[in-house]
Amino acid sequence: MQSAESFQRALGTKPAARSEHFMLHHVATGAATLHSSKLSTGPEPMPSPAVEDLRVGWVIPKRQARRAVTRNLVRRQVRAAFDRHALALPGGDWLLRLRAGFDKTAFASPASDALRAAVRAELDGLMRKACR
Repeated sequence: MQSAESFQRALGTKPAARSEHFMLHHVATGAATLHSSKLSTGPEPMPSPAVEDLRVGWVIPKRQARRAVTRNLVRRQVRAAFDRHALALPGGDWLLRLRAGFDKTAFASPASDALRAAVRAELDGLMRKACR
């Protein structure tokens, strides 16, 4: 997702799934139209399953992740989570929003392995909820 309109449209929808720190929005797109030519000599060919495009966007505001290192860690984990779950997610526009910051006392370093594991686990749980 790259246009402001698609972000606004996704943010205007009810969240598909939410967790302690993240909210996941989904805007379904119409099924792709199949262009098949009708032959007068035989039966109509079976349409192949339509593959919808999966467009992804994320919002990671400075208010919830003050340090650039933390924002980049979350971005990398978001990309990896969508790559892992792309086949299970229905097509359309997906927008992931960081809605709460991570506790600084629990994660002393802004890019610690513990924070990376916590973000990954939370995103995987969120994606599983959205796939249902």
